[in-house]
Amino acid sequence: MLLSIHPQNPETRKIKQVVDCLQSGGVIIYPTDTVYAFGCDINQSRAFERICQLKKIKPEKANFSILFNDLAHISDFTKPFSNTVFKLLKKHLPGPYTFILEANTNIPKIFRHSKKTIGIRIPNNIICKDIVTLLDQPLITSSLHDDDEIIEFTTDPEEIYKKYEKHVDIVIDGGFGNNTPSTVVSCIDGNIEVIREGAGEIDF
Repeated sequence: MLLSIHPQNPETRKIKQVVDCLQSGGVIIYPTDTVYAFGCDINQSRAFERICQLKKIKPEKANFSILFNDLAHISDFTKPFSNTVFKLLKKHLPGPYTFILEANTNIPKIFRHSKKTIGIRIPNNIICKDIVTLLDQPLITSSLHDDDEIIEFTTDPEEIYKKYEKHVDIVIDGGFGNNTPSTVVSCIDGNIEVIREGAGEIDF
């Protein structure tokens, strides 16, 4: 279904509808502060596999990120990191960044495999925040790419719905998305390295 949610004042009953779907193993497409993305509850293995099928990649090869609503629970899934890295995260999140950190053993087995790192996202988007807050679990998330060779990301939620209505449970219409992905920054071993320049300004 296509579910319109107000981008500045998300309706509580609609957020609950999305959360109920996620808790039941559903897959959603939702807006972030950059591009539209696939999402599912981090503990729903079948939903994770569905996203992998939609992305046409094997689960063990999936390079997805985890989306949180704030910094408080990041350490539940990552190894301890330096104060320098914490200050970097605090300065830039929420925002259009993906930070690569070392994963700990709390990462669900379906997601971890042999991976030792994990991407962390806290988008500056209230719909995302409200969903994760009510769900009380982070989301597995992966950007929604367009098949077009010129247009990398689809920005119109109605066009997204036409394409995926039979493949996902809910497409959230939170307005037009952007077409520039997040800036990806590796913080492994305390070394700060920009992996991909995206929507987030590089000022570190």
